[in-house]
Amino acid sequence: MTTMEALRGSPGRTKVRIGDPVDQAFLILRTGFTVAPILFGLDKFFNFMVDWPRYLAPWLDRLAPGTPQEFMYVVGAIEIIAGIVVALAPEFGGYLVAAWLGGIVVNLLTANAPQFWDIALRDFGLMLAALALARLALGIRRRAVSS
Repeated sequence: MTTMEALRGSPGRTKVRIGDPVDQAFLILRTGFTVAPILFGLDKFFNFMVDWPRYLAPWLDRLAPGTPQEFMYVVGAIEIIAGIVVALAPEFGGYLVAAWLGGIVVNLLTANAPQFWDIALRDFGLMLAALALARLALGIRRRAVSS
């Protein structure tokens, strides 16, 4: 069975078996939750894909200083950092992205309800996938330590 070295959050490395369906699922989720947050985070600065401030719940807009677009700059920076954390430490990064998506779900459920509930449901599913990534990362690390 072929293996490859996958970065971990600690100085060691974990062997990921390319031919193993469990490890394939881990690599798919890790790649997705690295690339997507970075791309969406970058887009918060340009609004190329979508006008992001329109998704901000009014109560959050009232709480945060500045304009909705300035709030999105902060959101974008956090998303870029989250993507990098997933790449370097997927055990922690999966939980970080899941928590972030949970916050997005709350925002969407309260932003002009029920206009964005379909997106909230999608992001809830992504939150579950991010939790699965964290659990898979832990299982792969434990397997490597015990072998």
